[in-house]
Amino acid sequence: MVVKTLGTLLLVEAFFMLIPTFVSFYYAEHDFYPFLYGTIITCVAGVLGLLSGRGASRELGEREGYVIVALVWVVFSLFGMIPYIFSSHITTVTDAFFECMSGFTTTGSTILVNVDQAPHGCLIWRSIGQWLGGMGIIVFSLALLPMFGLSGTQLYAAEVTGLTHEKLSPRIADTAKRLYSIYIALTVANVLLLRLCGMNWFDAICHAMTTIATGGFSTHDMSIAYFSSPMIEYVTIVFMFLSGINFSLLYFILIGRVSRLWGDEEIRWYAGAILLCCVILSVGLFFESFGADLHNIEKSFRTGLFVSTATLTSTGFIITDYLQWKSWMMLILFFMMIPGACAGSTSGGIKWVRIMIFVKNGISEFTRRIHPNAVLPVKINDKLVSSQTIGNLMAFMLFYIAVIVVSSIVLCCLGLSFDQSIVSTVSAIGNYGASIDMFGPTGNFAEFPMLGKWWLSFVMLIGRLEIFTVLMLFTPALWKK
Repeated sequence: MVVKTLGTLLLVEAFFMLIPTFVSFYYAEHDFYPFLYGTIITCVAGVLGLLSGRGASRELGEREGYVIVALVWVVFSLFGMIPYIFSSHITTVTDAFFECMSGFTTTGSTILVNVDQAPHGCLIWRSIGQWLGGMGIIVFSLALLPMFGLSGTQLYAAEVTGLTHEKLSPRIADTAKRLYSIYIALTVANVLLLRLCGMNWFDAICHAMTTIATGGFSTHDMSIAYFSSPMIEYVTIVFMFLSGINFSLLYFILIGRVSRLWGDEEIRWYAGAILLCCVILSVGLFFESFGADLHNIEKSFRTGLFVSTATLTSTGFIITDYLQWKSWMMLILFFMMIPGACAGSTSGGIKWVRIMIFVKNGISEFTRRIHPNAVLPVKINDKLVSSQTIGNLMAFMLFYIAVIVVSSIVLCCLGLSFDQSIVSTVSAIGNYGASIDMFGPTGNFAEFPMLGKWWLSFVMLIGRLEIFTVLMLFTPALWKK
């Protein structure tokens, strides 16, 4: 069953790999044959997987769900790196796998030294990888699995991570189709607006895919700063913000149930955090970096809003080198990497619903110290949060911190400084992308230790699947009948 399902998903990857193949052919670039060979190999592997699993059961269990959801990211990265290896554009397996895993998990860390000189096929494949990983490879495939006689309930539960996941329809496939309809609509709208703002079609398509996926891969080394266009920056801000909202909530808004938006606490916390960070950074930039010139008020506001939105949604686009800022502003940016945006969005991080419950539960426990007999239930959107949910949250926070600590120690042992180890880990597990020093917003991970790249790839996967789906595979109880 696992092999059959992975074979089905590899056919999906082969289909999307055809796009950079045609793009390379159109631009008459040298990576046409590498992408063609990669497509054929991936397609053959998918067909073999389907054939070898012909007699498998049609029902996926919980164990199989966890295995497939965790493995598909690794398998997609292994086959997705084939064109890079054949084209010699990326020379080592380590770098090629790191680039693919960073793409599919929408982290956005790159080993490419000169992105501007990369062939068009390579650039659009990076964007497609992030676009597929944004909503989730499984969520996209759930709409296709019934065609192969498969049920996707357990896959949906393992892939759509968070405290809760809302089904928009009794059928999982219909829910996946509705989510991806919103996803595609936002992508198309973003492409058209970026084109109207002056981007060419290729750049508009690539940046729209990585914006909606909150991935951050760009077709230029300078990212959004390359275009030097306030209008492009404002359009990108809007779509980064929308992509940080729960896509189920966006669906309800589109069908006219706008009250769901105003009544959602997580949206208020998410928008409030962006606004607060924007104000603090804008004021700091105005007085510290732009010389308190009245002509720079709009530039300070735009820069503060862009950086706040890009960081909290874990998109990672840049319009300025924040490593040149004052240390207190950089510290704010570091802590902004942690929460992420809303649950059910394409962003990384802990998610604001968890932050809300954590804070409210902490306040309740503190109040009980003063009033031991008081009944102080934790509520979100006027709904009671169960003690089991709070327990799951505390376990998640514990494991999240534990992964950061262990990963930081591992990177320190590999030769990185203390600061580099912590920031790189938080960036990877939060799927943000950039770190500090040579691995910062204007740098890349080309000189990152080889073992460190494999380790960070693992941390990216843990962060993308929000810890439990991956760590469950290392739990002996999961494998017992």
